[in-house]
Amino acid sequence: MNKALILLDAVSFDFGPDRRVLDRCTLRVERAERVGLVGSNGSGKSTLMKLAVGILRPTGGKVEVFGKCRMRERDFHEVRRRTGFLFQDSDDQLFCPTVAEDVAFGPLNLGLSREKVQQIVTETLAALRLRGFEERITHKLSGGEKRMVALAAVLAMNPEVLLLDEPTAGLDDVAAARVVEVLATLPQAMVIATHDSWLLDRLATRRVRLAHGRLDEESEPAPASRSGCVLV
Repeated sequence: MNKALILLDAVSFDFGPDRRVLDRCTLRVERAERVGLVGSNGSGKSTLMKLAVGILRPTGGKVEVFGKCRMRERDFHEVRRRTGFLFQDSDDQLFCPTVAEDVAFGPLNLGLSREKVQQIVTETLAALRLRGFEERITHKLSGGEKRMVALAAVLAMNPEVLLLDEPTAGLDDVAAARVVEVLATLPQAMVIATHDSWLLDRLATRRVRLAHGRLDEESEPAPASRSGCVLV
């Protein structure tokens, strides 16, 4: 059996002795899958995705990414290079003065030449229809524009899998449709945490629901609302 891109096996997570957020949750993500992760606010969707890249560590269970068990900080360095995480709030992801600098930041930190990085920035912005945004001031962009630039910064790293935390949250219908249009063209496997059933109708190959700390496969999608190493 082929190794999954991501395997969270019976993971648990506590914010404190009386605050268990995840209780033995198992999530397996295969290549080319687009998994919709649904659940109410505060159910632990973001927490589950952060476990996959080592931003948080489980209090129990196994985290295996790209076929290897990940336990220590150094184990996740490779994971973060190969995984694109789109945060719910774009302001948490964009911190350089201009759009070009934000998109270039990741590739530069991989040690690529400035010439190669410039090529990546140009091609990535063109693919997302952001040509001409290079010198725009990031913090002055609209919410939809920031989301697209944040996505460009993620894609510039050429990730193998995307973790998308509420990618259309706070966007108007036009901006949300543009984000979905771009995501629909991408070849990467995805985990998409969202309340947006319309987005999942367009993108998801299957859905899982997180409720009361437990993760279960959804047998039927909800109707669209719009046009080896165990931690103990």
